Order: sequence, then C-alpha cells, then structure tokens
Amino acid sequence: MRIGPFGRVMRPAQIATALLAVFAAAGGSRADNIVLKNGQRLNVTGYQLIGDKYRLQMTGGFVEVAFEDVASIEPEDIFASPPPRVPAVSKSHYRDLVETSASRWNVDADLISSVIATESNFNARAVSRQNARGLMQLMPWTATRLGVHDVFDPQQNIDAGTQYLGNLLARYRNDLALALAAYNAGPARVQQYGRVPPFAETISYVRRVQKTYQTSKSEPAKKKNGGAAEAASVQPATKASSTSTATGSATAANP
Repeated sequence: MRIGPFGRVMRPAQIATALLAVFAAAGGSRADNIVLKNGQRLNVTGYQLIGDKYRLQMTGGFVEVAFEDVASIEPEDIFASPPPRVPAVSKSHYRDLVETSASRWNVDADLISSVIATESNFNARAVSRQNARGLMQLMPWTATRLGVHDVFDPQQNIDAGTQYLGNLLARYRNDLALALAAYNAGPARVQQYGRVPPFAETISYVRRVQKTYQTSKSEPAKKKNGGAAEAASVQPATKASSTSTATGSATAANP
C-alpha cells in the first residue's frame, strides 16, 4: 500500500490514521467505507479498480490497496435503517434456510451464502442507499414480483433471492460471472454490453462473490486431504426455469 502524492509507503495502521486525520479536516462529505480483511475500515470519497489494486480517493491524495486485501465495499449509509442493537450473526445462523431454498431452486447452497456474505454480510435488516433490502438485497419491485410480503424476513428474502439467482443462471447458461453481474447491475446492463458491465462496483462484486464461493468449495477438499488437495472446479448447479420472474436488478446497481 502507498500514498501516491506523498511519495512514501505506509502500513495499514498508518493509512487508517492518515485517512481519519484527513476526513476530520474535510468535514461532512459523502463517502464509502472500504473494509479490509484485517478489520480496518477506510472512509474514502471514491475508488477505482485498476488491475489487481484499488485506488482509494481522498482529499489531498490517494491510497492504493491490493484487491485481495479488501473484504467489502459499503456505502456510508448502507446500514442506515437497521433497528437498534441487531445482533451479529454468522452464515451458520441461516444455513437451514439457505439449504431449503438451494434444494427448492436447485442452486448451490455455498453460492447462495457467498452472495449473502457479499450483499449484506448476513445483516437481515441491511438497506442500501439504492433501497435494496435484506440478506440478498432485493429491490422492492423485484421482491414484489417474486411474491415477497416481508423483505426483511430471512426465509422470504433468501427464497426469493435464490429463485432470482437461479433464473439468471439459467438465462446465462450457467455462466456465473454474467449471472452475478446481472444480479448486481441488472440484466439490461449485461445485455447492453454483452459481458460483465465495465463498472468498478460490478466488477468488484463479481470477483468478491466468486472468490468467496471458490474458497468455500476448496476448504472441505483441503481439510479432507490434509491441505494438499487442489481447489475443485466450481460449477453452480441450477435447473430453474429459464424464464426470469423479475426484470429489474435484484441489488442496488451503481454504474
């Protein structure tokens, strides 16, 4: 990691300190939170994915951070409307619901969990600034078309999100990157470009879900073979109808 205009390399702790000092002086500008895997949260005014690095914009300069060091990217108000004192939960808390929906719509349970982890970090009350809601960040019109009555109900949200994801996998003939891009930015954007749309947020989203999914598939093999096994090829299973039941983006797109 380095501070571009300042011409010197800085450690994560130093970067966090520098960013806090800069934003204390900058005042109330709108920002995003870059969450690093070491637990640090960097508050920035913008970011750009360049190759395998993020360029994080801030007043007076920028920070470059390796893609693999970033755990998630959250709008400053992504969790603006949760009820007070929502307890933190892990993916195991929703495992039964995930497996039920996975079986119903024939989508890999680990893929569903990877989408939830990236979308909401397993916060059932998450609300994005584009108004995507719940564990799988369904937009209101998508949730309505999928028959959801309470978008914050984990069972309804997971089942509808899984159905929509399964439809996208069928639509794009099991091309996981295209299905995830459509889930994030909307099928219209994928159709417009004929590939993953060239939006930094969408590209980052697809990579993060894929990496989480691949990790979830490789860990059991490594444990079984004493850490020597190669990660198995990841192919999402789906036999859902190729006719999508929703036409809007399931999540909050940010072109």
